[in-house]
Amino acid sequence: MAGRIEVAGITVVCDVVSHPLLGDAHVIEHEGRAITAMTAIDWDDPERIPAIAEPGALPPHAGGALLNELARRARRPLRYAGPYPTPGLYRVLLRSFCASADEATFTNDLLVRAATLARDEVLVDFTPSPHKRIANPHGHVEIRAGIERAVIDGVAYEREGRESVARLVEPSSGGWPTHAEIWFGDALWARVASFDLAGALVDGPRPLPRASSDVIGKPFPPALLHALAGLVSELVPLALPVELPRVIWADLGARAARATPDGYEVHAALWERLAPHGMARLAMALAEALAPVVTMKLVHQLGKPQ
Repeated sequence: MAGRIEVAGITVVCDVVSHPLLGDAHVIEHEGRAITAMTAIDWDDPERIPAIAEPGALPPHAGGALLNELARRARRPLRYAGPYPTPGLYRVLLRSFCASADEATFTNDLLVRAATLARDEVLVDFTPSPHKRIANPHGHVEIRAGIERAVIDGVAYEREGRESVARLVEPSSGGWPTHAEIWFGDALWARVASFDLAGALVDGPRPLPRASSDVIGKPFPPALLHALAGLVSELVPLALPVELPRVIWADLGARAARATPDGYEVHAALWERLAPHGMARLAMALAEALAPVVTMKLVHQLGKPQ
């Protein structure tokens, strides 16, 4: 199969090449250079969900757009065939497919598959259900059963995300507008933007307020790091080993936490909002904020031998 597929700023070169991890593969380019590769498929009639050799090399949000293009072209339920059935991949797939099993089932054999570079199918069916992507100058909106996700200036807001900081919130009476909001400590921190029923940006985006706490820039003490590592390990899947070598309070805008080369940073708004309610509540909120970024960092390290 020859040709090129352009989606979300990346190009899939459909000529088949040999890849040491994937076997038959397509090269993926960005801004005119090869950045990674994916399992070769028939784009006119996809038969499986391909593996991507280095998903972290893709530009932000391009992976989801690529999988949505796959769902748009697919004529049947598909299965993932590759070594990395991660929690992140499962959640991205749910934006464009309906799964026949839960996340735990999909990720159950991740460590074995990663160690053996497995290429056989994971026995979970994904039925195509692509979303419609509505672009705006600050990002895009994904519409399926209403607005399900919005990306504004690189930050993703989820409709079903009460546990997350960046949320899509609809009026209690239904209808519109849908608001993109930032929440810390189960309280509103900022309303960033609003969208109408068609996904058009009708208000915002507005600048985020700055955190003003005097803890910004200060590291967590060793005793707190030790306690947090235990709490985070209970939230990280697959019994992956958790280490928190260094965590610092910071102003992270719309993010609760992020990884750094030598550790992690956590938004100081959590301290401002939750410290008055006691250390137990603060510690659990910190663990919930850190768990997703710790998981992503561990999975990335797991994939380094590629």
